Amino acid sequence: MDVAGVLVLGSCAVWALLTAAARHGRPEGVLLAVLAVAAGYAVGRICGALLPVAAPCAAALAGVGLTVTVPHLAPGPRITDPLGHAGATAALLALSTGAACCAAWSGRAPGTRRGLWLLAGATVATAAVLGSAVGCAAAAGVLLCSLAAGRVRRRGAAVAGLGLAGALVTALPWAVAEGALPEEPGSVVTGRLSSHRAGLWGDALAMAREDAGLGVGPGRFGELSATAARLSLPDGKPHSAPLQAAAEQGVVGVVLLGAAFCWVLYALLRSPRATPVALTAGVSLTALAAFAAVGNALSFTAVSVGAGVLAGLATARPLRDEATR
Repeated sequence: MDVAGVLVLGSCAVWALLTAAARHGRPEGVLLAVLAVAAGYAVGRICGALLPVAAPCAAALAGVGLTVTVPHLAPGPRITDPLGHAGATAALLALSTGAACCAAWSGRAPGTRRGLWLLAGATVATAAVLGSAVGCAAAAGVLLCSLAAGRVRRRGAAVAGLGLAGALVTALPWAVAEGALPEEPGSVVTGRLSSHRAGLWGDALAMAREDAGLGVGPGRFGELSATAARLSLPDGKPHSAPLQAAAEQGVVGVVLLGAAFCWVLYALLRSPRATPVALTAGVSLTALAAFAAVGNALSFTAVSVGAGVLAGLATARPLRDEATR
């Protein structure tokens, strides 16, 4: 399982370097994201083995603290698009809620569990206080799914459902860029997007079609996108991780991105942790995949590290076997 993860993440880094060399791109962003996920996963595995309750609790508190204190994550007047910086806020809140729920399921004493469930509920309340409607909905969804996971005995079907949900959300920006959505639901979706979001997605899809093999090169989307050039504060990204991978790294980049998500789900499927812990982490990471598919969440290092930490915590083998509880 860990070998597969090393191969997938290593392939992502190597392919980014190859496409950057071929297209004079800048692979630093991809390499930083890969390093952040790998480092977070390693820390999560170690801390989850040593402190199966305290480690996810600390991760949840750290996530909420970063959301509140870091200017680029906390909602404010700069955020006019619910899929930009607010997407990273929502993703970090969903990961924090998932970590708190994992800690609650790992606790042994009833009082400890109740306190940790209150922490998860407080994270949802924090999202509401911050004014992040998307984050509040995502955190509440993670909490409810975690409570329902306590009744699941076999995780295989649930993990498959998470994979299907991730695939459907990933297909959404492609369908919008292609104009392939039916008229009524399509108008609802496009109505929720900003005026330039569909244009960015369309530019990314056009670049992917022009060079499906290697793409235009990592970090070059902003240089070649006509929509990005018209923005007053462009960030050089299409605000969709799958479309960005397709535009900048070609088909192979998309396949590797999907392989990374599938590897995480497989690791959770084979995790020695209790089923509610594995499924809670799976729901949180699927929510992150949704935000990454339609926003810019993975461009924030804190979100990438948080995803790796939660995956590591949920796949660690505690020194005290949970199966005996």
